[in-house]
Amino acid sequence: MNTSSHADILVDPKMLNVLVCPKTGGPLTYNSDTKELISKKAKLAFPVREGVPIMLIDEAKPL
Repeated sequence: MNTSSHADILVDPKMLNVLVCPKTGGPLTYNSDTKELISKKAKLAFPVREGVPIMLIDEAKPL
């Protein structure tokens, strides 16, 4: 994960173990470059804003 800037907020790995894609129920991975949670199965990227994952399908962007 990118820790070069104090503005970067890291996603807790424990949180990644608990969160699932709201569309598929599948696992998510964190992309620190884009600050998004990625659902490969749904082909969606969910934004993370100020360390808070936005898990709304309407807020996700297609991959």
